[in-house]
Amino acid sequence: MLNTLKRIAKDLLAITWIRRVYEAVNRVFLEVFGSSRILTHFFYFVSFITFNREQTAVLRGRRNYYRNKKRNRLTHVELRRNIHRLEKGLIMRPRRDVFARDYITETIEFYEEAVAQCRVASDSMEQSEMEWAHDVLTEYFRVSSGDDSTVEAARARFEGTAHDGEFTGKVPYLKKQLSEITYEELESLVMQRRSVRWFDSREVPRELIDKALLLGRQAPTACNRLPYEFRIYDEPEAVRAVSSIPFGTAGYGHNIPAIAVVVGKLEAYFSPRDRHAIYVDSSLAAMQFMLGLETLGLSSSVINWPDFEPLERKMQKKLGLGMTDRVVMLIAFGYSHPEGLVPFSQKKELDTFRRYN
Repeated sequence: MLNTLKRIAKDLLAITWIRRVYEAVNRVFLEVFGSSRILTHFFYFVSFITFNREQTAVLRGRRNYYRNKKRNRLTHVELRRNIHRLEKGLIMRPRRDVFARDYITETIEFYEEAVAQCRVASDSMEQSEMEWAHDVLTEYFRVSSGDDSTVEAARARFEGTAHDGEFTGKVPYLKKQLSEITYEELESLVMQRRSVRWFDSREVPRELIDKALLLGRQAPTACNRLPYEFRIYDEPEAVRAVSSIPFGTAGYGHNIPAIAVVVGKLEAYFSPRDRHAIYVDSSLAAMQFMLGLETLGLSSSVINWPDFEPLERKMQKKLGLGMTDRVVMLIAFGYSHPEGLVPFSQKKELDTFRRYN
């Protein structure tokens, strides 16, 4: 017994020594290469594999953006972007008589492509998107001055486009204060939503999942692109397979009844400057999705997804993801176990993370 304890103590000392040496070397290395952008560039030039997947995804996403412009698609991100730009011009105060002249011709080209696709197969594209584009363009030309040749040329092309859609009123409107929810009630909901890792075995009804997703869809998103997908898995075998991939489910993954993989779509962007939008937009949608679940009696837990190549490859293969698809996070959800505990998770004080001016 004594020998066993001595051996354990010796092993612990060895582990502690290795950790301290590693940290010391690591700190020296980071102090040197993190001291300037030039040295940082040199470091990543040598160790290019670190972010190679993300760099490839961004570049291939830009490539696919232009490729997709000539393909039939359920949703046209370039049309969505420009129509939303027109909406923002329509709500400006004061609104200019002539605006959007630098991109209205391009917008009409996008619209013509969408109409041509719908003419061949009306169900090959979201009709709600076509109605929105048609209505905003109708409103734009209604309020635009007739003195600009660029706008008038675009107007002629719009009116000459053979689209059967009628005006449905999907244009900017006065915001109404519809909410009767008090701050205290919202606070109660937010405080109620905790990261649950122990679930009841009950099946999660898909109609409730869809209801929560509809709330997630309403989250803010840059230029109304919605550059993400929610891959939902609710069959036990599929849930086990997906939940076993990330590191963060050890010890409780076996009892997850349903899981969502939030996937960002980099093909929605033509510029690398927007490469982070998929993470921002999908995270906003994910939070509203989880709050929606909470109102429906369902609990959830976000599962962190690290940018770790072996796991990336495994998830890509399991989900059939393309190189431009980036996993942002996973969300386990279901009915919480009546005897399951949740961590207290003390949050930072307001003064710690809030700064004015």
